[in-house]
Amino acid sequence: VGWWQIALVLALVVVTAIPVSDLVVSVYSGEDNFLTPAVRPIERGFYWLAGVDEKREQSWFIYAVAMIAFSIAGFFSLYALQRLQKALPLNPQGFDPVPSDLAFNTSISFITNTNWQNYGGETTMSHLTQMLGLTVHNFLSAATGLAMAFALVRAFARSSSTTVGNFWVDMSRIVLYLLLPISIVFALVLVALGVPQT
Repeated sequence: VGWWQIALVLALVVVTAIPVSDLVVSVYSGEDNFLTPAVRPIERGFYWLAGVDEKREQSWFIYAVAMIAFSIAGFFSLYALQRLQKALPLNPQGFDPVPSDLAFNTSISFITNTNWQNYGGETTMSHLTQMLGLTVHNFLSAATGLAMAFALVRAFARSSSTTVGNFWVDMSRIVLYLLLPISIVFALVLVALGVPQT
């Protein structure tokens, strides 16, 4: 049975490698793909709300500053959410604030893209902290890492250019076109296999 499982996983990787890589390339280059008709209005809505000009690219310095500012804001928001969870809604178990050292460790782990988890979520954190804090930062941490990879590839590919893309556009596209669709597909697979029990 073990060898069949290994063979099945390898076959699935080989079969999905080309379509997934085509999707990544389309997101990286800003080209349309099969998700564009459904996702583009949501994407443009985000840009309008945030005041982002999707056609305006950034220098490597501005791109890096945007990433650092975003990461710092993410750190402080997650830290505050953990420390204030006792006073916030969606805490039916009445959990106390997450201890300061654990809240710091958890928050810093997301901005370093290590996602270190030294706690039992269901016994330490409220529903709000898990949903708005940990789940959101699992996506944003991965998107930040991918955005920096996109910028690095552009820097090598455009050796004579002074721009490397737009951090806010890259983040939005990575979340909307890659991470959320992949998560939805995997969630449906898990549901079909009967993994979620509640």
